[in-house]
Amino acid sequence: MGLPQRNRVYSIMMLLPSVSDDWEHKLQEIDGNMGKGDTLINCSLPESLSKVNHSVVSEFILLGLSKSQNLQILFFLGFSMVYAGIVLGNLLILVTVTFDSRLHTPMYFLLINLSCIDMILASFATPKMIVDFLRKQKTISWWGCYSQMFFMHLLGGSEMMLLVAMAIDRYVAICKPLHYMSIMNPRVLGGLLLSSYTVGFVHSSSQMAFMLNLPFCGPNVVDSFFCDLPLVIKLACKDTYMLQLLVIADSGLLSLVCFLLLLVSYTVIIHSVRHRAASGSAKAFSTLSAHITVVTLFFAPCVFIYVWPFSRYSVDKILSVFYTIFTPLLNPIIYTLRNQEVKAAIKKIRTRHINSKPTL
Repeated sequence: MGLPQRNRVYSIMMLLPSVSDDWEHKLQEIDGNMGKGDTLINCSLPESLSKVNHSVVSEFILLGLSKSQNLQILFFLGFSMVYAGIVLGNLLILVTVTFDSRLHTPMYFLLINLSCIDMILASFATPKMIVDFLRKQKTISWWGCYSQMFFMHLLGGSEMMLLVAMAIDRYVAICKPLHYMSIMNPRVLGGLLLSSYTVGFVHSSSQMAFMLNLPFCGPNVVDSFFCDLPLVIKLACKDTYMLQLLVIADSGLLSLVCFLLLLVSYTVIIHSVRHRAASGSAKAFSTLSAHITVVTLFFAPCVFIYVWPFSRYSVDKILSVFYTIFTPLLNPIIYTLRNQEVKAAIKKIRTRHINSKPTL
């Protein structure tokens, strides 16, 4: 014999506070409406549903470079000047190459793309770091943190491949000079540039796709001045061993393979240059030395950090500063001070600007 029609069974699902904050109020309302003979059943979420990833961290705290107030003021002044130098130096290359027709060659086309990447790479974290030197609480939103990681790997991966493209350009220019312009035609240049940005996008997207599923429910302190992938992974509320292997296989392998390709290519180029006439080899060595210096400054920190990304070395923070801030500053210095064509073009533009001023 079933229950009377007036007798009802109430089932209360104990929801998480983040899903339903007023469940206690609803419980009281149900209790008030219950009649004699009604049954109250208290049930909880199934275990399979209760383990759904649910991030409760809405922001991350950045420890920055130092806790000393005096050092932070010094860093504020120093990095402000460095960032201004990055923007002005790379803009100088962009303006010089754009307005001097003699520099409208494949090598300088790739160079201005490198300058653009360097400016953006330095801008994704440096301005916030400079402002944070004046703040007591250095925080960044959840999406801001993920945006920093995405753009860092997008730009970093793109720059690695762009440096490979520049090595290919130098190989053709030095080893096949008579066919240089026909080989490095606009279609080839476009393909190299598109490949660089595509590799960077795929590299960054693949890592962020896994990061978006990680739950963050506890510690939210990042021991750096920006959200770096190896450091943020450590804060996840689950075992990230497989994800750590993915980071090593993705970031570390990309850095190492690109570096080895560049090392082999420049070795072949140097071997070819040594068998040339002294006059021709001097100019080639001057150009090559600039490229090799840039490659070394960019890849050495990247390989160290992302081949061994989960070490506890405090030097990682210094290396992060170097490849995200100082390398974009050194690139325009290297390419202007060690490149006679660029220096001559800068002088020409400056002379033209002075002569164009109206005289009283």
